[in-house]
Amino acid sequence: MLRRPSFGLAEIAWRWSFGTACWLLLAFSFFEYLNTLPVTRGDLLLLRTRQPRLISEAIAHIFRGSGSRVIETIIVLAVALAIGWIAIASFARAATIKALLAHFEGPENLPAAQSRIPSGKGEWRLRSLFGLNFFRVATTLAATVGCLAALLLGGAVSPADNPAPGSAFLVFLSVVLLVWLVWSVMNWFLSLAAVFVVAEGRDTFGSIAAAIALCRARAGSVFAAGTWFGLAHIVAFVLATSVVAFPLGLAGVLPAGIVFGGVLLVTLLYLAVADFLYVGRLAAYVAILELPEIPVVAETATEIFPSSPQTGNAIDQNELILSDSPA
Repeated sequence: MLRRPSFGLAEIAWRWSFGTACWLLLAFSFFEYLNTLPVTRGDLLLLRTRQPRLISEAIAHIFRGSGSRVIETIIVLAVALAIGWIAIASFARAATIKALLAHFEGPENLPAAQSRIPSGKGEWRLRSLFGLNFFRVATTLAATVGCLAALLLGGAVSPADNPAPGSAFLVFLSVVLLVWLVWSVMNWFLSLAAVFVVAEGRDTFGSIAAAIALCRARAGSVFAAGTWFGLAHIVAFVLATSVVAFPLGLAGVLPAGIVFGGVLLVTLLYLAVADFLYVGRLAAYVAILELPEIPVVAETATEIFPSSPQTGNAIDQNELILSDSPA
C-alpha cells in the first residue's frame, strides 16, 4: 500500500465513481417520484396552516396510492445497479489482479504475467468474474432478506397483547449477527476466488474450490493476513467514529454547513483508508499464492555438536560408559 499507492487510488477511483453515480441516480429517481405525486389545492391549503394534524392529513392524502410506484422504482433501481456493479466490478477486479500479479513477478516478467492464460480464453475468464460477482450480489440480497426476516421474528416474539421488547430485540440482534457472519464468510470466499480466475484461468466454481484449497494449504498465512487487515479496519472505524463526534458535538455552535462538511470529510477519509486496506489484503493473498513458501530447515545434531576427528571431539569407541562399568 505504501510502495505502490496507485493500486489504492485505482480502487478508490472505480468504487467512488460507481458510488457517486448511484447516489445521483437515487436522487434523480426520488425527485422524479415526487413529481408524480398529485397535490391539490386543498392539500396546499392544509400544508399552509402549519398545524401538525392538518399537515399529516395532507401528506397522507398526497402519498395515498403511491406505494406501488415506490416498489416498482426500488425493483428497477436495484436490478439496474446490480447489473452495473457486476460489470464494473468484474472489469476493475481483473485489471487490479493483473497489475498485482505483474508487480510480484517483477517488471522483467510483465509479458509473462499478461499472458498467463491463453488469449483465446479471455472472454471465458471474464464470464467467470461475472459469475462470482453475481453470487456476491445474490448473497447480499439473501442477507437483506434475512435482516427483514429478523425484524419479522422480533415482531412475532413481542405481540401487541403481550409486548416483550427485550426479547424482541435479542432475537432481532441474534439473527442479524448470524446473517452478517454468514454473509461475511461467503463474500470473503467469493472475493478471494477472483484471484484464481485471473491468475490460473479457473471457472467460477473451480475458483471457489481453489480458494478453499488455498485456505487449507496455507491456513496460517491466510488467517494472519485477514486478521491483521481486519484489525486495522476496526481501528480505522473506531478512530473515524471518534473523530466524527467532534463536529457533531459542535452542531449547536457551528453552522450546519460546517458540521455537514466535517462529517463528510471524515467519512470520505475513512472510506479511502478502507479501500487501501482492501487492496492491501488482496495483495497479501496474491503474494501468498505467487511467492514460494519459505521452508523451515531444522538444525541437525552434527551442526550443533560436531564430531569431526579434526576437532578432537570424536567419541572413542573403546571407552567404557557408565552402563558398561562393573558394579
